[in-house]
Order: sequence, then structure tokens, then C-alpha cells
Amino acid sequence: MSGILSEGRRDVLRRRVRLIVATTIGYNVVEAVVAVAAGAGASSAALIAFGLDSVVEVVSAAAIAWQFAGRDHEARERTALRIVALSFFALAAYVGFEAVRALAGASEPGHSTVGIVLAAVSLAVMPGLSYLERRTGRELGSAAVVADSKQTLICSYLSAVLLAGLVLNSTLGWWWADPLAALVIAGFAVREGVEAWQGDACAMTAGALLREPEADGCGPGCDCC
Repeated sequence: MSGILSEGRRDVLRRRVRLIVATTIGYNVVEAVVAVAAGAGASSAALIAFGLDSVVEVVSAAAIAWQFAGRDHEARERTALRIVALSFFALAAYVGFEAVRALAGASEPGHSTVGIVLAAVSLAVMPGLSYLERRTGRELGSAAVVADSKQTLICSYLSAVLLAGLVLNSTLGWWWADPLAALVIAGFAVREGVEAWQGDACAMTAGALLREPEADGCGPGCDCC
């Protein structure tokens, strides 16, 4: 960040955030419905976990939409970060439990062509959306927007993990690859939840930067700039 943003530029960035969030919510609602339905049909813990991650993404994006619904988005920064973090933790708890249950032999997942296609599409779409949101959040000095962009990027990683698990199960019969992929998803969720929870310090430092343009960075360990 290199200077105080003009009010006109801040308005442009706020509008961009709202557009990105609306797109994210729309896509993830569809993704969640398809993934959970396909996962239930194939008894796939990884697919259900992926669908629930999409629900978390909707919650996260909705928190950012609420944050930027008013003129003073900075006043709502901490609450938005808390919502993002808690949604990650809830996802990790549920997915971890279901993955362990599947590995214990509760059920073996079947083949899911729909799941494979969905994972491939998400892998193609999510990185670009995350990049645009991350750049916008950094310029705006919003740790919550950056945290949400990282959640979207995680969706890309999870798409790759899901795709690998589903393909290995379908082609080689490695049923355990599916719940193992779900555990990886849960691990990612915990890590990102912790980072979002710790993002309060980054948010406060970013706000200070908007008032002190001579500062070079956001401070140690902060990823908002």
C-alpha cells in the first residue's frame, strides 16, 4: 500500500468487492447443492465435505457483503473476520468426524462422474476469482476481504484434492482416498480458521496504514498488504 486512497478510488474498490462477493455466493450456492447431492448419492465424505466448504464460502462471502453494506466497512472488520474464522472451525469439526467415521469402515464411497466434473470446473474458476479479490482487499487495506480471498483460493486447492481422491477411487478402487481427501480439507479449514481469527491485528494495522502512508508494511506476520 503506498499512500492514502482517494474517496473515489475507495468507492470503486467497495463496488468491486460487492460484485466479487455476489459472484462468489451465486457460484458456491450451486456448487454446494451439486456437491452435497452427489456426495450423498455416492456416499462420498470428500464430496460432502467439498459441498460444505462451499457453504462456508457462502457464509464467509455473506459476512463480507454485510461488512461492505455500509459506508464504514472498517468498523465491521473484526466481526466479519470472526464470522469467517468460526465458519472454518465448524467445517473442520464436521468434516473431520465424517472422514474418520468413513475410514473406520462405516461406508465405502462409490464412483461419481458429477463430482469429478464439478471439481475440475472449480479448479478452473476459483483461482482467478481469488486473485481479483485478494488484490482488491490489499489495496483497500481490508484483512477480512483478504481472508475471504484466501478461503476462495483454498477452494482451488480442495478442488485438486477432491479431484485426486475421486479419480483414484473410480480408477483404482482406492476407496480410502476419498475420506483421506476429506481429512486434508478439514486440515486446511483449521489452518485458515486460525489465520482468520488472528487477522484482527492485521485489520487494525491496515487501518492505521490508511492514516499513515509513510509506513512500509503491515507489520510482522501480517498478510493484508
